[in-house]
Amino acid sequence: MEPHLGGQVAGTSGTGFVLGGAPLPLTVPTRIYVCGITPYDVTHLGHASTFVWADVLARVVRMTGTETEVTRNVTDVDDVLTRTAADRGRTYDEFGLRQEFWFDRAMSALHVRAPQHTPHARHHVRHVVALAAALLETDAAYERDGYVYFRGADVPASAGLDRGSALALSAEYGDDPDDERRDDPFDVPVWRPSGDGHPAWPSPWGPGRPGWHAECAAMAMATLGGVLDVLVGGADLAFPHHAYQVAMAGAATGAGPFARRQFRVGTVGLDGEKMAKSTGNLVLVQDLLEQTSGAALRMLLLDRPWAQAWDFRSGDIDLAAQRLEELYVAAGRKPGSAAAVAAVGDALLHDLDVPTAVNHAIDAGGDAARLAIRTLALQ
Repeated sequence: MEPHLGGQVAGTSGTGFVLGGAPLPLTVPTRIYVCGITPYDVTHLGHASTFVWADVLARVVRMTGTETEVTRNVTDVDDVLTRTAADRGRTYDEFGLRQEFWFDRAMSALHVRAPQHTPHARHHVRHVVALAAALLETDAAYERDGYVYFRGADVPASAGLDRGSALALSAEYGDDPDDERRDDPFDVPVWRPSGDGHPAWPSPWGPGRPGWHAECAAMAMATLGGVLDVLVGGADLAFPHHAYQVAMAGAATGAGPFARRQFRVGTVGLDGEKMAKSTGNLVLVQDLLEQTSGAALRMLLLDRPWAQAWDFRSGDIDLAAQRLEELYVAAGRKPGSAAAVAAVGDALLHDLDVPTAVNHAIDAGGDAARLAIRTLALQ
């Protein structure tokens, strides 16, 4: 359990919380939305990295004495999930629940604390319908042939992308910029009709299902309200997913920036390519847990800058286990100085600098090492 000591961890110098290189004043509770899984396959190391870092983010916030409210969604209305389930002779919802069970086991083994909210897209369709209606009312969307399209012409520029790069990314992530029903290639469906084989729900525009970006926007607002403190996901979600999620929510509420800060965890690669289910170059968490402990695997994921992309190599597991053992040995020493405890706390508060915090903890030992172990959930 994280220490809760009167607004800041005992021994820190009182520095504020810094995230992404800039101070982030903490609200109470600090609301964190984590873009979760599409449950059609087992959990790989790249996914695990995002969820472990999200867990550390929340733990360090709680270290200051500030409560957190965390949502991690399940995107269980998705065409890939529907196709995969059909190929296995299952319905999409039953198959998704089976995969989610294995995901939850992996998260537990990695010491990831269960979030307060785990909304499932199929349970929040009415919120997507309400979001679509709000966007239509503000002319941020239009209806055509049973589709509701969000006006997204300005979204690439807001994400810092030129149109060519944005078109390539949109196509890579399954969108159809050539859809002739759209006023602009960057308009995306908030709602779309469902054909044979796809789940469908009633709506004012006919039976259909939500669009991907709209699902996350609706689930985030339904569980945490109109403004988040931190939006979490892998760096590969920056565009199109996070960009549209933020744009839709902001257009619907008029509340300004939907997320006060975005926390995009660096991708994990294998042999120079991003680890992804679509390419099959996966290192599975369940396989790694047969070789090492959850704590050592967690150390492997955390002992680096959170935004940095990196390549997995099998020898990294042994190095992480050795580093963890050094931390455990250091924790067995005498209490040590308050300054060392402060150094560990300050490193974590300054952009979640885990490598520096662990270095201080190993060097000083005692209470400093125990603080690192507790806060990073490495025990």
